[in-house]
Amino acid sequence: MEVFSIDGAKIHALDAGPRHAQLAVLIHGWSSSSFAMSPLIPLLSRRFRCVAIDLPGYGESPPLRERATIGRYAQIVGRLITGLSDHPAVLVGHSMGGMISATLALQIPQLVDRMVLLCPTISGRLSFWINTFVSPITMIERFPIFSRLLSVLEPSMLYVTDSLMKPASFAERSAISEADYLRLRADARRPGQGRVRAECFVAMRNQDLSGRLRELETPALVIWGAEDNTVPLRDAGVVADEWRNADLRIVPKAGHWPHFETPEVTMRYIASYLGLPSLVSQPDVLVQPAEVTAQVAEFLANSQIGSGLNLAQRTRLAAHLERRRYPPGALIDRTNQESTDLYLVQDGSLEVWIPPIDNDPDSQRLLTTVVVGQITGEMSLLDGGRRSADLRAGEEGVTILALRRERLRALAEDDPALGNAVLWNIASALALRLRLANWQQQGLARELQALKR
Repeated sequence: MEVFSIDGAKIHALDAGPRHAQLAVLIHGWSSSSFAMSPLIPLLSRRFRCVAIDLPGYGESPPLRERATIGRYAQIVGRLITGLSDHPAVLVGHSMGGMISATLALQIPQLVDRMVLLCPTISGRLSFWINTFVSPITMIERFPIFSRLLSVLEPSMLYVTDSLMKPASFAERSAISEADYLRLRADARRPGQGRVRAECFVAMRNQDLSGRLRELETPALVIWGAEDNTVPLRDAGVVADEWRNADLRIVPKAGHWPHFETPEVTMRYIASYLGLPSLVSQPDVLVQPAEVTAQVAEFLANSQIGSGLNLAQRTRLAAHLERRRYPPGALIDRTNQESTDLYLVQDGSLEVWIPPIDNDPDSQRLLTTVVVGQITGEMSLLDGGRRSADLRAGEEGVTILALRRERLRALAEDDPALGNAVLWNIASALALRLRLANWQQQGLARELQALKR
């Protein structure tokens, strides 16, 4: 593990992924450690520099000298970001880590590009089960003598502990492995952390974000287990009501640990949102800087393909688009060439030419010009057929955003709502083009009729 020194605190962290890539900080929850984020690291580290931290007082990180608070933890994460990167970071937070992430986005939004929050604590009011059975033990643990006593009794109380904690943490049909469960349980009962657990329990209650989520401009993917008995789903209702840039997903057969209990579904949502491949085994063919993704997401709002999409959806789509620049007159695609890319013009123009007949260059003619915000290549994208015309860069050159067919299909499988919206926009653009062609044909027919008279 790496050790970072921040304001006198020693922060232990798992550090994985390319050092030049955008920073992603992974923040675990209450009574946990960086191991809680370990299922996400193989996927995220292929596109991001992943730093999964042990918060002060948890895992291998020593506790703070002062009382632990959510605001102080958020400050430490902010200092970590500025120390490791010159750009905004992606925050991935679980439970209390989600509350820390949202708090930092409220305090210093310039440091946070996007967030992925797993069962985040929002109101600080935990479930009846936690408050009734776990809270009293947590409060007793503040005192060293009782903490030591509980540690001594723990081996003989494992059955009781499991009976209390399992229903609070995991779904009835949870698919978590026994090895992962035992490790998470060990983190939850790690000796010497009674004081920080108690302080953080109080800190979460004191950091009620209800009513403040309306201030958040940062887009986020929020994933919640349908059977979460730790952070109740009423907090998901607060997210749905107040956070307009949050994409909320409820996952069946998952409790408080969806990334352990339903990893395939959870990874699919995260991969789609952050522009990663659908499956970990697939090669990541597209990696672009975060600032490019943000610029493209803003541009999409006024394009044919991005019409009606919210910011989170545009950000997700933007990460799947590949930017290409061509000089004036450059041949981009040729008639009958195999290509399944859809092209969106971001700058300049793209010309569609009818190919010459019998190699007669005089028979070649300009069919149409595709300008900024418009798309072309819909038919090849949808049916996988060959190009029906030549595509050339316009007089000023052209910058296009290319969407590959396989990436659109993966996106539609990962996120049916977004895939449906994108396909609907493509169909609408194609319908508009056909209507224009029909109108032009009708005009030509009228001219021919006039000549006959």
